[in-house]
Amino acid sequence: MSAGVRQGLHPLDWLAAGLLAVGLLSVATGLLPTAPAGDAMERIGPLLVFLGSVIVLAELTGKAQVFDVVATWVARAGRGNYLLLFGLCVLFASVTTITLNLDTTAVLLTPVMLALATRVGIAAVPLAMTTVWLANTASLLLPVSNLTNLLAADRVALSPAEMAVTMWAPQLASIAVTMACLWAFYWRRGRRDEVRYTPPPAPKTDDPVLFRVCALACAGFLLAILLADVPLWSASLTAALIVVVAFALRSRADLRLSLMPWRLLVLVPGMFLVVETVNSNGLHALLTAAIGSDNGIVGMLRSAGVGAGVSNVLNNLPAYMAGEAAVPEANHHQLLALLIGVNVGPVVTPWASLATLLWFERCRWHGTSIDLGRFLGTGLVLAVSATLAATTTLALVA
Repeated sequence: MSAGVRQGLHPLDWLAAGLLAVGLLSVATGLLPTAPAGDAMERIGPLLVFLGSVIVLAELTGKAQVFDVVATWVARAGRGNYLLLFGLCVLFASVTTITLNLDTTAVLLTPVMLALATRVGIAAVPLAMTTVWLANTASLLLPVSNLTNLLAADRVALSPAEMAVTMWAPQLASIAVTMACLWAFYWRRGRRDEVRYTPPPAPKTDDPVLFRVCALACAGFLLAILLADVPLWSASLTAALIVVVAFALRSRADLRLSLMPWRLLVLVPGMFLVVETVNSNGLHALLTAAIGSDNGIVGMLRSAGVGAGVSNVLNNLPAYMAGEAAVPEANHHQLLALLIGVNVGPVVTPWASLATLLWFERCRWHGTSIDLGRFLGTGLVLAVSATLAATTTLALVA
């Protein structure tokens, strides 16, 4: 059994099962009408295919040592200097999130960071926190960076270039605050003890054929997202199937049912059903009152704060969808502030964003223990400060 697999049920397993049970009970009792329930399940179908296939892709790519090799390159580029390594990791995570999307960053970059810690012999938690925080806080710039961005760009009629022009300053503000929090809470000398680290030797792979197939499959997946009009689920499923076939031919013993992220496949439907139930029974009215109709800085701060708060209670995607319906049609600045809240703010609770859930799954598999108390506390500081900084910056430049 892998070192990352724990005996018994994790608290998130109980959460997943509980949410699904509550959601199904809501449908059975009529608390959630069948029409919105069916719409929710139809909407998350492609998402579930993406989740299952991209996790399998990441797991098998890790077994082929692709992440170990990339991690070694990063560590060697850092030349033993923690400050340089910190900058490289922040740049790597930010660029990956901006140009791809936060969920891909959580799935593909988290194993790289954890492999980097193993290769260099340094603490894994600072590297892991760099990934999960920037997967969320660096997802403002482009429509592709976050599914919520696609929804918002359509509502305010912004092209990718126009969205970048509008959101570049808030994005820089968000990343700057994230860097400050990462250094203060996880990277500074008092948290890591060592002055320098020893760069690892050049990497070697056990099976060069599997390594090349998996590396090419991941590269193809990323290029398909960037350059082709291919749905995420289609790109990830194709890449995963290529990798599975390669392992079936060369390392069949590594193909196991445990590769599938069963917890997430239970959690996501349950989460959407519960949110639809709440939304159908008064959430819309509450959000409308909380967000208000002011398109100025006060209304923007209210909108961002509500978005961040609801995201950490529920999840950022349904929080955006519910919040969007509560923002007046003409209030584009207020809607973009809501976007900041649901993108930058969901760093407090484990279920606040899908990226964070994916990240927890990767950390658990690797065997990296995350102190939930510290995660909640430091995440709260980041959520408040980064959301405030990005929203204020948007108000100043918009």
